[in-house]
Formats: sequence, structure tokens, C-alpha cells
Amino acid sequence: MQHYGVPTRLLDWSESPLVALYFAVDEYQSHPDKDAALWCLWPTVLNKNANIVDKVEGKYIPSFEDAELEGYSTESVQTTTRFELLPVATIATRNNPRIQAQLGTFTIHHKQKIAIEDVGNQKHILKYVIPSESRHSVLTDLRLLGFNRFSLFPELASVGTILKEMVK
Repeated sequence: MQHYGVPTRLLDWSESPLVALYFAVDEYQSHPDKDAALWCLWPTVLNKNANIVDKVEGKYIPSFEDAELEGYSTESVQTTTRFELLPVATIATRNNPRIQAQLGTFTIHHKQKIAIEDVGNQKHILKYVIPSESRHSVLTDLRLLGFNRFSLFPELASVGTILKEMVK
């Protein structure tokens, strides 16, 4: 929803390291001197911090409809006085072309903002730094592999963005 300007407690992730890398380096023109970061998340390890039980060792990640996430619903968050709900990883229904193209998934956050890298013992997350001087060449390579605005945002508005980039 944040792509449409709506505040949300969801943070987008991708199951594809190349999609994630594209998003990490995509905005290089806005901040050419800034290093990029690629974050790798182990969702089942993150969820153990929030006491989400791994029903199938190393393989269970709840979906939005699962009972384990009942406390994270909009209604529950608005009425609860509990502040100890930690971020959790969830699987989304791939019922949207954008989520399908990006192999999208999400973490759900509570009202209390806790940086995901500060949760628990930090064994659930790893940060890879892409030096600023490498961002453009990485993006060029990803485009050669077919990762571009239209392939990841398969809607008409993306065509205009790509055409503007080609004219530059």
C-alpha cells in the first residue's frame, strides 16, 4: 500500500535476491554517493522472537489468515494496550500482478516501531552493503537480466517511466 501513498504497518520483502537487489540499487540517481543495502531475512528465525511456532521445522511462515497472526490484525492493534508485539514475517496471497512479479512477501509491524535488525539476537537478518560506485553497474546488469521497472511493476504507468529513462 505504501506504493500508493497509504501508511501501512507492512514492509515489503521479496523471495528473489535479484528483485531485492534491484530495489536496493534502483534509486542510485537520487543519491549517487550513498551506499545501498541488500537485506537478507530468515523469516522463521524472526518469527521465533515473536513466539510464532514453527509447525514444520524451518518451513512454516504464517499467512495473513492464520490464527498465529490474530494479534496483528488492524482491529487487535487498535484495541490492545500491549506494546510487546514484535515484527513477524508472513506470506501474502499472490493475487496481485505486482506481488507475483516481485515474489512479494511482508513483515507486519506493531504500532511501536522496532527496527527489524534490533529484534532479538539479530540472527534473523543480514545486511550486504553495495558500495555507491557499484550501484550503477549492478543496476545495468540487472536490467540485462530482465529486471526493470515494467517487469517488477507490470502496469501501464511503468511503461512511461521506462520510456523516460531511455530518452535520457
